[in-house]
Amino acid sequence: MVAVCFYFQVHQPYRMRKYPVFDIGRNSDYFDHAKNAEIMRKVADKCYLPANRAILDMIKHTGGKFKASYSISGIALDQFEEYAPEVLKSFQELMETGCVEMLDETYYHSMSFLYSRREFRRQVEMHRKKIKELFDYEPKVFRNTELVYNNQLAYNVEQMGYSGVLAEGAERVLEWRSPNYVYRPKGTKKIRLLLKNYKLSDDIAFRFSERSWKEWPLTADKFAHWVSAVNGAGNTVNLFMDYETFGEHQWEASGIFNFLRHLPYEILKHPDNTFMTPSEVLEAFEPAAELDVPHVVSWADVERDLSAWLGNPMQKAAAEALYRLEDQVHKAQDKKLLEDWRKLQTADHLYYMCTKWFNDGDVHKYFNVYDRPHDSYIAFMNVLTDFQIRLKKLGAPIAAPAVCPACMKPVQPTA
Repeated sequence: MVAVCFYFQVHQPYRMRKYPVFDIGRNSDYFDHAKNAEIMRKVADKCYLPANRAILDMIKHTGGKFKASYSISGIALDQFEEYAPEVLKSFQELMETGCVEMLDETYYHSMSFLYSRREFRRQVEMHRKKIKELFDYEPKVFRNTELVYNNQLAYNVEQMGYSGVLAEGAERVLEWRSPNYVYRPKGTKKIRLLLKNYKLSDDIAFRFSERSWKEWPLTADKFAHWVSAVNGAGNTVNLFMDYETFGEHQWEASGIFNFLRHLPYEILKHPDNTFMTPSEVLEAFEPAAELDVPHVVSWADVERDLSAWLGNPMQKAAAEALYRLEDQVHKAQDKKLLEDWRKLQTADHLYYMCTKWFNDGDVHKYFNVYDRPHDSYIAFMNVLTDFQIRLKKLGAPIAAPAVCPACMKPVQPTA
């Protein structure tokens, strides 16, 4: 028996505007509201609405045999409410089928686990509360931002009451093992680990419209044959990907929606195939082994590490300067200040500073308003300087200065 477990990440950041040095101390509106509304509407029309219709149709036409799961960042949910309420309604309709599972994550799609366990827990609790409010559901499974994972993450989310956690099935983690089994994270007692089958997932997410790929065109029956081949060599095929794969990363003209609509029927032709949500997989199968992941892994790029967000001095300086302000932000007891600080934690801001393959790679340019990674860094540090001025005006002591974008040296903000 092979259970196909679909998991989709749904996320849109609050994108910052191009914040010039001249605005420091004069304009504390950091985000491009018009651009955020425009992008949300665009992705809603190209991806979220048609993909949700397709998923709902598949659930109905298979008599509930097709199942899927989602984690939707808190700030994506906020933007649904603000810019695209029909998208939120369509996700609620999916949940009402009983064939869809919602997962928890950090509210602001942040890297907080790496810098502040207190902030991490606060954001997860915020997300759990939001999911309960909008969907009347309490998630049992957790996925961290961009599948950032190690043993410590599993231990922490087990302490928070989750029964399962997702991670990337990176080869350096698995070694000779297969991602097609349930595992037990080292150092935990009850929580279980589901690993992404990145080869099959990426065939859809990244290679589907790649004409130079030897398997192009990818058809539903071909992919179903690959899935069926796992029978006898695994219990679950975990297909984890960005939801924007459907209609945005892979345009409708590529045939991606036709592929999606036909896939369940082709997979279910094999009598031993089924679809399960993550919770159902965890209930159906015992862990095959303990898995030790002492070092952090993610699902980004070929390295599957943190280099997409923290791979250069700009990214590290920006993240450290931001999280260094945690105590001062909470002491200020200002709701707007806290909200802005948390929106600045969204991992996308660090991603836009990535310099890996920037000249020949498009992935780091996706909906990026900056022409260069350095421009993103400069704008971010300008914002942090203004942010510290606001802290100072509220009487909060400044523990450490921001960093000059030009020379990378500390700069003390002045009112």
